[in-house]
Amino acid sequence: MAKTEDLRQKSDDQLAEELTTLKREQFNLRFQAATNQLEAPARIREVRRDIARIQTVLSERKRTEETALKGDA
Repeated sequence: MAKTEDLRQKSDDQLAEELTTLKREQFNLRFQAATNQLEAPARIREVRRDIARIQTVLSERKRTEETALKGDA
């Protein structure tokens, strides 16, 4: 599980790459669940929450950047 502090230390590119990987894993887990081949159902929740954490960090950065630009104007 990714901790928020660890995510904040990564660059936007690293976060985007990790987000892509997690979304691919989420798709595979959903596919396994649909075909009754899922071995770790709790992993679906972990992946979903990790995705949310990354999206939150990215949106915080975007919001901070926008407010900085408005402050400079």
